[in-house]
Amino acid sequence: MNNKKALMLLEKIISKSLLNQMQYIHCSLVSWWILRWGSQPLKFSEKSVIVFSPHQDDETFACGGMIARKREQGIPVAVTFLTDGRGSHGSDPHIQNQIIHIRQQESLTALNILGVNTSEIHFFNQRDGSLSGLNIAARQEVINQISQLLQFYQPGEVYVPHRKDCHQDHEATYNLVKEAISQCKITVDIFQYPVWVFWRSPLFILLKLQDIAAAYRFSITSVKEKKEKAIAAYPSQIQMLPHGFIKRFLNSDEIFFKSES
Repeated sequence: MNNKKALMLLEKIISKSLLNQMQYIHCSLVSWWILRWGSQPLKFSEKSVIVFSPHQDDETFACGGMIARKREQGIPVAVTFLTDGRGSHGSDPHIQNQIIHIRQQESLTALNILGVNTSEIHFFNQRDGSLSGLNIAARQEVINQISQLLQFYQPGEVYVPHRKDCHQDHEATYNLVKEAISQCKITVDIFQYPVWVFWRSPLFILLKLQDIAAAYRFSITSVKEKKEKAIAAYPSQIQMLPHGFIKRFLNSDEIFFKSES
């Protein structure tokens, strides 16, 4: 490698490192403000739950504590993954096929740690990155699949990614689930969980104050260690995530936003 290429690579590394550091600081400050001042406590309920997760790991990062607390009390929890997660390690087809299997196995391990029965874990296996671009027929098929699960489980609570979660699959998951709930004509408590929005969306630009108003904090102190073990069950993803990203999910509270059904 000549000196010019080496310098360009170094500049790229420094630039990425600086961006990650800025994102970590922003994410930490927003989370701290919400947990300290901008939220109200979410009381534990005995309502059953379905978590809809775009990829294998979102459910554990954002909702792992809630899942564990519900399951420790014997409350039914089902988890549904909409995509196969193939895109986390690049575009090589051979590697992607391996990743699909790896992520599925990791999700089963993580959710078993949290107390979810394997029979309550569902995989739609839509192509990773495709949810926002589904054609009309494919989109309706996914909505129908979600509707069937909602009708089967009759949950009291549904957890979905934040509507502005700065990832196309995440935002599409929110919209698909909302449409399915409307199609089913069921009444259910809907909670949005943030995964990427605090990391990627600076305040006052895409993320507005009204987007984080009326936030809820849910204590997971009693199951924090269990959640940490479940997160550790995703080694394929931990190694790919930005430095500091996972730290937000290791707090003693999880953050949710309640939506209208």
